[in-house]
Amino acid sequence: MIIAFGCDHASFPVKEKILEFLRAQGHKIIDCGCFSTESVDYPDYAQAACRNVMKGDCERAVLACGSGVGMSIAANKSRGIRAALCYSDEIAKLASSHNDANVLCVGTRFFTPEQINNWIKIWIETPFEGNRHTGRIDKIKALDKACQ
Repeated sequence: MIIAFGCDHASFPVKEKILEFLRAQGHKIIDCGCFSTESVDYPDYAQAACRNVMKGDCERAVLACGSGVGMSIAANKSRGIRAALCYSDEIAKLASSHNDANVLCVGTRFFTPEQINNWIKIWIETPFEGNRHTGRIDKIKALDKACQ
């Protein structure tokens, strides 16, 4: 799978651990930055990664900032993006199985790279259940169209 990745300066110190994990799992990475610990604005990197998902250059994206909240808010402003803030195994599973999230947001100040990598793995490996959830996702997609 091709996965876009974006982070801010707070997450730069653990960026390579996440990217190494994804590559070891056989995924190709589109690295949207950031590229140092110098202060940056997280919406710029959320937008860059989400743009790759929106254009179809990749199937999913992972976004990381200190709490994960800012990236989640910024990502969900992009049409077609369903970004989920992840903080547990169960949330990672539900983000895929119920919400068909195409972006996973994580907070690197509060969780270890090992926890984050495990959640990414669960999120990627868990299929969307469809069924009763399909109509809900369709309503989210309709919101995108209504906000044009």
